[in-house]
Amino acid sequence: MSAGRVIGVIDPFTNGASGTALLPGSKSITNRAVLCAALATGRSTLDGVLFADDTDAMIEAVTALGAVVRVNRGKRRLVIDGIGGAQSRFPSSPDEPVMVHARSSGTTARFILPVVAALGGRWLLDGDPQLRARPQDDLLAAQRSLGARVHELGEHGCLPVQVSSAPADDDAAVLRHIRIRADASSQYASGLLLAGPLRGGIHVEIDSEFDAVSRPYIDMTVAVMEAFGAIVTVPSADRFVVTEGHYRAADYVIEPDASAASYVWAAAALCGGEVRVEGLGSHSIQGDVRFAEVLGEMGADVTVSDDAIAVGRPPSGALQAGSFDLRDFSDTAQTLAAVAAFAEGTTSIGGIGFIRRKETDRIGNTATELVKRGVDAVAEHDGITIHANPFGLRAGLVDCHGDHRMAMAMSLMGLRVAGIDIDDPDCVAKTFPDFFDVIEALRGSPEPVPESQVTVIAIDGPAASGKSSVARAVAGELEMDYLDTGAMYRAVAWAALQAGVDLADLTAVASIARNADIQISTVSDAQRVTVDGADATAAIRSAEVDRNVSVVAANPQVRWVLTRRQRDWASLVGGGVMEGRDIGSVVFPDALLKVFLTAAPAERARRRLAQQADSAGGVDDASHDDGAVAALAAELSERDRLDSGRADSPLQVAPRAVIVDTSELSQHEAVATIAELYRRTAGLQAPIRPSSVQGR
Repeated sequence: MSAGRVIGVIDPFTNGASGTALLPGSKSITNRAVLCAALATGRSTLDGVLFADDTDAMIEAVTALGAVVRVNRGKRRLVIDGIGGAQSRFPSSPDEPVMVHARSSGTTARFILPVVAALGGRWLLDGDPQLRARPQDDLLAAQRSLGARVHELGEHGCLPVQVSSAPADDDAAVLRHIRIRADASSQYASGLLLAGPLRGGIHVEIDSEFDAVSRPYIDMTVAVMEAFGAIVTVPSADRFVVTEGHYRAADYVIEPDASAASYVWAAAALCGGEVRVEGLGSHSIQGDVRFAEVLGEMGADVTVSDDAIAVGRPPSGALQAGSFDLRDFSDTAQTLAAVAAFAEGTTSIGGIGFIRRKETDRIGNTATELVKRGVDAVAEHDGITIHANPFGLRAGLVDCHGDHRMAMAMSLMGLRVAGIDIDDPDCVAKTFPDFFDVIEALRGSPEPVPESQVTVIAIDGPAASGKSSVARAVAGELEMDYLDTGAMYRAVAWAALQAGVDLADLTAVASIARNADIQISTVSDAQRVTVDGADATAAIRSAEVDRNVSVVAANPQVRWVLTRRQRDWASLVGGGVMEGRDIGSVVFPDALLKVFLTAAPAERARRRLAQQADSAGGVDDASHDDGAVAALAAELSERDRLDSGRADSPLQVAPRAVIVDTSELSQHEAVATIAELYRRTAGLQAPIRPSSVQGR
């Protein structure tokens, strides 16, 4: 990795996400309002403006048209003197077109192109390489049918293009009715509508042979146009008529960005707490507010009023999967994909095939990044299917593919999974420059722990994930007591096998759990387990116990007995580090810190085989035998299935638990990670701000 490479470090939330999120203004509304104000007669004032790469591109574009724009970034305000619907910026020579550079903003390019074609004169419209690669075929064809001369200077159907008006006697120049497809982008239709008043009116018809996408954005365009004096009628769902007239200056307040709100609402649904967004409510003109409804369908607690929407963790603690058509608010698809990785079941996100042609292939690349993080995600023709498996979530570096929404969505996973870092985090500047600061402001503050309350670090996870050794080392690092609850279940299983008890006899096994004298202690940094005075330290780690302990752990009577023993232990010593499979979900659901320790099945198998060989004095070490590793990995996966599917106290990622993937971590690194999480949760150490660092 080069020294100058920028990586975004995401520090997990352990105290939930809470507060009122201070969001930027809507990018979509800002760009529409800036253009309408620039084309209007008179001076307009816009408040709540988003200042980001995309909106800066629009400001530069309308300045090229001749509008005078005064910027007050501190007050999030623009004052714009419009051009009154007539070109006021001319080239320095007749042979030189006026240059408009849209940066990487598809919105700017698709809105400005119809406008300059209607204004007259000669224009050169260009953009960054990313924008040059995005298709504009249908919009270019529409301008030609309206009489404009459009000359493509690069790839067919793409920028850069040179645009000029048709001669006055050209019959095509009087055509005012246009049919446009909106199955790839609704921005084509919006661009034609926005230019309508400059043409003396226009009739735009959405081609009904193709399913329109992002329809709420067309409705948003109409609403903003009307706020600036345009007259638009909608005779039917697919027809829009703009009456001849001019834009008039207006004072206009821009709503907070609903796409940005999706990230903070998702943070609350994933981490707990409640996040409120003011200025967005039931009367919003943004379709993306419907993302809150999606979270509600997944079980989140959603409250909607006229001017605010609040989202909190599901009352049950678990999000539920579902099938969702995001055709009309596709900018939230990647947010939903990140949330779905933690939901119970299979989530289907459909109606979004067209987002393959956004800044990047948002279907294929999102599925790729999810798979790299351990999610079973499949890219479909029209969407993504996600089979949630929280046990399989993995740490690692996210490739954003130059996509701001990828960076923000995958950052959400880092709020629950330790060790997820973001490559090129600065790409969020395209639409949400303060994203990381806004998320950080929602981090729940640590609450003082009363002296009368026990302080528990709950470490859960599947078999052979390293819980015992890591938890014991964490306890040593933090000078806390330690209890290996898994050893208690192993001790009962071993005792039952020694006694020849049928493990299917629930009452008989529970009797052993109730009556056996199980002692777990640490001697010279090593665990020692005795059952009725006999040393069972090595015996409880045998292959025979491995194969049978799940049956014992699924016995509800045994769990009842041992859960009470575990709570009694914590009360007696004042808390400590406890590890098992249901510490954070059942035994101590209010634990100060909850961790779910996991690793890839093959890595867990290697560790278990090495542990067994070590217990046998270093002989018969099969940890390097691929066949033995694969066989044991299959056994462990089956045990995961049994443990997570049992009716009583199933293995699960508890609410608020941080997933720590140790597949590529040494024990020292895993211990340091958990110790840092504890110190931050307890307010003993400041969190790492989820922002850019060099060359990590």
